[in-house]
Amino acid sequence: MKIALDVMGGDFAPEATVMGAILAHKVFPPDVRLVLIGDENKIVEITKRENFDHKEFDIVHSEEVIGMGEHPAKAFSKKLKSSIVIGFGMLTQGHVDAFASTGNTGAMMVGAMFMVKSIPGIIRPAISAQVPNTGGKSATLLDVGINPDCRPDVLYQYGILGSLYAKHVFHIENPKVRLLNLGSEEEKGNLITKAAHELMKGSDDFNFEGNIEGNELFDEGKSDVIVCDGFVGNVILKEAEALYTLIRKRKINDEFFEKFNFENYGGTPILGINKPVIIGHGISNATAIKNLLIHSRDVVDVKLMDKFKQAFK
Repeated sequence: MKIALDVMGGDFAPEATVMGAILAHKVFPPDVRLVLIGDENKIVEITKRENFDHKEFDIVHSEEVIGMGEHPAKAFSKKLKSSIVIGFGMLTQGHVDAFASTGNTGAMMVGAMFMVKSIPGIIRPAISAQVPNTGGKSATLLDVGINPDCRPDVLYQYGILGSLYAKHVFHIENPKVRLLNLGSEEEKGNLITKAAHELMKGSDDFNFEGNIEGNELFDEGKSDVIVCDGFVGNVILKEAEALYTLIRKRKINDEFFEKFNFENYGGTPILGINKPVIIGHGISNATAIKNLLIHSRDVVDVKLMDKFKQAFK
């Protein structure tokens, strides 16, 4: 298995990305090989400083970087020698099994949609986040940012994507799928959620357990998958991050709230495209990068994209 990492992506690259790759290498079995895409001189310099043999990695030199603030589509089409464009090229040509980056999210989405492309039958791919609950587990929330406006049939497909992701990557048998709404009753909500509930009710594609309200998100055993549009999902994700930051600033130590730390999850695959593309947070440190790579390995290991293709035949 080969996993490619965009070494130049993220606010603390290449320091954090190379250090995270070293941490991941230490826990990976010999059959997992990391491919680092970026400035070769800087990669070698950091590995030498850490007394780590850079030959443990495959290094692919890139001359350009797509910055965090650049226009995604323009940068992707013009910076053909950038680490992101090279990574997508290697993925689509089959030279690597997965591509991970904490760089420009928009550019990653451009590459995913125009080079890797959606699985036939999937209307819109999604990205997800993990929502911890009081029972020590977590639920998969999707979408959290790609699609701020969703039709009912798109939300229905998110139920399928989220259920397969929870089952095969997080090993939850028969995951409970719920629709995020402003009331538990099926007649509650706006036109979109009402229509989505009608589609989901009685589905044979996943285990639909009805609506879930915002004050139930963190309840033990309530849900394994939470479906919503990207607008609502992104607001929830950012509020959870803000809550964790606030708790840290107030020096409150609590085991449950530590589960809100994004470092523990590393990143999220884009659900619904043909090959594994995993996106991490731009402020990722070495620990987050390590977990990003571990999650990438898990996604490849269970052949998640093949599970999606089978479901949408």
